[in-house]
Amino acid sequence: MCSSGTTSRWSAGPDGRQDDGDESVVEHWTEGEIDKTAFKDARLGQRFGELLKQIGDGMGGSIPFACQDWANTKAAYRFFADERVEEADILSGHFAATRARYDDCTGPILLIQDTTEFSYQRANTSAIGLTKSVNSGRDKDGRWRHHTVCGMLMHSSLAVTVEGLPLGLAAVKFWTRKKFKGTAQLKKKINPTRVPIEKKESVRWLDNLRQSIERLGQPERCIHIGDRESDIYELYCLTQELGAHFLVRACVDRLAGDGGHTIATEMEETSVKGLHFIDARNDKGETTKAALEIKFKRIAVLSPIGKQKRYPALDLTIIHATERGTPTGRKPIEWKLITDLAVRGRSEAIEKINWYAMRWKIEVFHKILKSGCKAEDSKLRTAERLANLMAVFCILSWRVLWLTMLNRIAPDASPKLALTDTEIALLDQLISGAGHRQCRPGTLAFYLTKLARLGGYLARAGDPPPGNVVIWRGLSRLTDIELGAEIASAGNVGN
Repeated sequence: MCSSGTTSRWSAGPDGRQDDGDESVVEHWTEGEIDKTAFKDARLGQRFGELLKQIGDGMGGSIPFACQDWANTKAAYRFFADERVEEADILSGHFAATRARYDDCTGPILLIQDTTEFSYQRANTSAIGLTKSVNSGRDKDGRWRHHTVCGMLMHSSLAVTVEGLPLGLAAVKFWTRKKFKGTAQLKKKINPTRVPIEKKESVRWLDNLRQSIERLGQPERCIHIGDRESDIYELYCLTQELGAHFLVRACVDRLAGDGGHTIATEMEETSVKGLHFIDARNDKGETTKAALEIKFKRIAVLSPIGKQKRYPALDLTIIHATERGTPTGRKPIEWKLITDLAVRGRSEAIEKINWYAMRWKIEVFHKILKSGCKAEDSKLRTAERLANLMAVFCILSWRVLWLTMLNRIAPDASPKLALTDTEIALLDQLISGAGHRQCRPGTLAFYLTKLARLGGYLARAGDPPPGNVVIWRGLSRLTDIELGAEIASAGNVGN
């Protein structure tokens, strides 16, 4: 179910293959996310297959913890350090599996882009690089001190259905900075709007969009979703060139109409088209109802003055969602969205607002990378090795997010979509029921709730569905239990 009026075949597993009850289907989920032929040496492909399973089964632990012995640990370090291994090779199989899942459903797909940083403590930062400059307080003379942070950056594109199910990554870019130059200082010397996009770091938004469309196909289904950092006019033009669409939170008050006024001026004169009520949390975590006033209008938007010879004016839809009244304990909600999609009424405007709200999924994906995989705890010494490891972690993080959201979107599906027969049997032995939650026995939700209970989920009547933390904890515990069961079974056979 990718959108209203459309369906998807939920009988397809995470690797896009059908669950027909055939016992010959590969048991471990990692097999569907691997392309061993992408590597320059067949032995590297074989090693990666073993490594992804080891690190996945020991998610959150160090490489020695995942590998368990020196021989496997040394092989893992050699793999990540091998100059013939690139993150594109590691992610090749996952990109193909994302395409299979994309083809397996119909309707619009949200391509959510965002950047995250990984920080590391290193005596020698040159082997990795820098990410940013931060304020570290004042010195004894009262002057502000600044220091650069050692680390690397990752810009990713996550394909998500409009219901919130993550299909997988469609593009990833890793990079570091050898020398950090603050944006504020650069703006004193040059107007950034006059610098060609190809010479700026923000070209990553365009590159990822191109790569995503090339890998997924059917560009008319793809809708780029981005925060205010992706309010880039060149990106808007590129989506039209590729035949795709975009929905972005605006940060620039662009020239509109004949160039004598801006978008803000036109929207001030636009009447409120209706209200939309949502749940919002304040600083104390309390949930309250927020009433959003909805405005929308189709406006002719002009490119920046310095680029008007290169980029044409575009007819775009502006959507404003502004909270009525002053809330207590939090800032008022104010979303200013810009899209090339048509909005013909209040319901379509709310639909686009809900699509933009799905952008939070990539924030959750990054949280799993850092909290679940412990991406910033790695001791690998170079940016290249870290990028290879982060690529492995990306696959694992997607898997956890996929399980969490599949449980909410298709609770009555077959548990074999996510779990093997062995895992299902073990969960039946370990936990008699799903708890107080309203889960039909034998369904996906029934077994994923059992899995979450292994991770500390209480399953009380008023509890929300299991989240990512209890899912990844449950997976880790289930892996250990499965290993113990295999050892016990082998011992019984020997006797």
